[in-house]
Amino acid sequence: MANNSELEHLDEKKIEQDHLDEVIELVKNTENRLQEHIDIAEQDLEVINNAFDDIHVGMDGDAISFDAALSIHQQQQMLDERNNSWQQNRQRMEILKRLEKTPYFARLDFQEKGEPKRETIYIGMSSLTDSNDHFLIYDWRAPISSIYYDGNLGEVHYQSPDGDQEVDLFLKRQFLIENGKITSYFDTQETIGDQMLLEVLDEKSSTHMKGIVKTIQAEQNKIIRDTTSKLLFVQGAAGSGKTSAILQRIAYLLYRYRGNLTSSQVVMFSPNMLFNDYIKDVLPEMGEQNMVQMTFIQYVARRLPNLTVETLAEKFEHDDNQKRKQISKFVSDNEFFKILTNYSNLLNQSGMSFRDLKFKGKVFIPKEKIAEIYYGFGPQYNLGNRLDATVDRLVKMLHRKIGAEMRSKWVSERIENLSQEELQAMYRTADQEFKNGDQEQKFLARQIVTKTMQKVYEQIIHFRFVNVSANYLHFLQAVPKIADLAKYDVTEKQWDDYVQEFIDGMNNKTISINNITPYLYLYDLISGKHGELDMKFVFIDEIQDYTPFQLAYLKYNFPRARYTMLGDLNQSIFTKKNSQTLLTEVQSLFNADETKVVQLTHSYRSTKQITNYTKSILTNGQKIEPFNRDGDLPNVIMSDSIKGSVARVMDQLNKNDEDNYTTAIITKTLEEADSLQKILVKEGVAATLIKSENQRLAAGTIVLPSYLAKGLEFDAVIVWDASKDKFDEDEQQLIYTITSRAMHKLTITAIGELSQLLQRVPDKYYIVE
Repeated sequence: MANNSELEHLDEKKIEQDHLDEVIELVKNTENRLQEHIDIAEQDLEVINNAFDDIHVGMDGDAISFDAALSIHQQQQMLDERNNSWQQNRQRMEILKRLEKTPYFARLDFQEKGEPKRETIYIGMSSLTDSNDHFLIYDWRAPISSIYYDGNLGEVHYQSPDGDQEVDLFLKRQFLIENGKITSYFDTQETIGDQMLLEVLDEKSSTHMKGIVKTIQAEQNKIIRDTTSKLLFVQGAAGSGKTSAILQRIAYLLYRYRGNLTSSQVVMFSPNMLFNDYIKDVLPEMGEQNMVQMTFIQYVARRLPNLTVETLAEKFEHDDNQKRKQISKFVSDNEFFKILTNYSNLLNQSGMSFRDLKFKGKVFIPKEKIAEIYYGFGPQYNLGNRLDATVDRLVKMLHRKIGAEMRSKWVSERIENLSQEELQAMYRTADQEFKNGDQEQKFLARQIVTKTMQKVYEQIIHFRFVNVSANYLHFLQAVPKIADLAKYDVTEKQWDDYVQEFIDGMNNKTISINNITPYLYLYDLISGKHGELDMKFVFIDEIQDYTPFQLAYLKYNFPRARYTMLGDLNQSIFTKKNSQTLLTEVQSLFNADETKVVQLTHSYRSTKQITNYTKSILTNGQKIEPFNRDGDLPNVIMSDSIKGSVARVMDQLNKNDEDNYTTAIITKTLEEADSLQKILVKEGVAATLIKSENQRLAAGTIVLPSYLAKGLEFDAVIVWDASKDKFDEDEQQLIYTITSRAMHKLTITAIGELSQLLQRVPDKYYIVE
């Protein structure tokens, strides 16, 4: 027999379900009304489009009458307005369809300070009002909603447009709703109850990330709602919810600054294209358009279409010796950024390299003449306006040369060979008249020469006469004279070899990741390019794999933006130990009072057992606290041969399939991934190889190299071949990254003897099979 508290709970659940049913009914009615608007807008669009076809051209066959022009303008305005309205209604309809299934996820009962009675509000993915504009659901981003994320019961403060507000919070209730039915609810005193978190975290992974606004933690909420910092630096353990907090921050900013901020003024630099695909549904789920998204390499490489940039695989698998590492550190540093900036100032006096401007295969304006013009402007000119002034002078010279070139023999020959159609195309009107044959000859000669010289004009206005690669080479050659290489543990011989590598690369139309950013920065300094001034927010994920030079360059390119940088200094794949000093380097680019550092130490992705195992790999890792979610201990599978190891992997895959876990087998290198996947397919295992960052994540078992696993998570992870001597001491962060992708199950395989890096993990954290 049920006791009183159970009966009360059942009654309460019924009351909540009745309220939910009312809200869903209102959502459906709103959908019906909106559908009528969408239908009318579509009919209007069709009518306006048809009306366009009925506008007739006015006088003379090719001049539009004033009335017709006005009519076209009005029709275009109407078309734009209707189209805009239709788009907005369609977007709202998508949100309502989601609200119909899960209208809200929380209820708050509170009393505003100074107000006579209590209020009850419900919080969901989007706001909803009834016909009297009374809020039935508050958007999770609304100021009042922050008390759900920040406050325990009792006195709570939140920031509204009118300033600090105080409320007394009596009830915080969290719902789990599926397809319009309350499956369970919890009353909690905490910010987000552990029960709610456990329900969400126990869900299986998928190939696309889901937005989980109902489980935002108080520390994540600080990140999401920060509007004052110029630099917000988020250091977060693997699985601490960095990425979801950042995507929710973008959604919050688009909501907060609606009307003044569009998604095209927000850019996110992500670790690879796989990751872009993984997160692409999160913002649309919250009713927002996706921001501009690209990798850093895509951003810089798009400006050098004629050069091939070193790939992630080449950079990762490049056999770096210790000497090479020192150079790599030097050219990636803030100091190198300053050296290059100072060198560019010297170019104001001398040393700029130019190319001849050619016309019809012959030198038209020699590079010596261009240099004379460039350095003919006084010391008051800086690099940017010195170049602009040179362009103006060259364009004037071009116009003068058009007059001289019109008398050339090739021009008169070209006129004689013109067909009737070509002649007609050159005349301004079908019956253009000339006083005499000479005037017609001059007219046609100018047309021909101007058209032929268009290419020269384009070379001038696009700065093609500046020899960028020669200028960068001269800079590299000057480095030993303007910097003390010994201070950076680099010898002149090592530097000469590095310069020769750049020359060899250019001859093969390739450039390394180390060189591409300084190369572009020098070009930007020369051309006076001041970056993209309308970009308002820049997000950089996996910050630990950026160099200080790259970050300084991004700040130069987006000078007016606010920055959010997030990452895990324990997961440096490319920068390795240098990442530990990165925070200091980054902060030096911003004012201290405009910088905020937030640490997320709780790891939610993995079970407690997996988190305890992965953090034991690190000798001096940042603090990591596991969330109390239980699971199996990681298992280590030892084998004598590759064949034996493959057989054990197949057994593990079968066990994972029985638990409905999606498995990722992560290898160190691409070569290993390729080889293992072929073996598995031969054995009848349906495994997809992810070998390029441009691929999409496939459902089912996947095999991928370590450097493509950044930012991703999987139900189960099998680490392939973590054998002795496989990972160097400075690759502990790499193996930590691989193992921390696992949510529910972690398996490590080794042949012969286990990697020294994993032997240090205490026995109690894993089992050997």
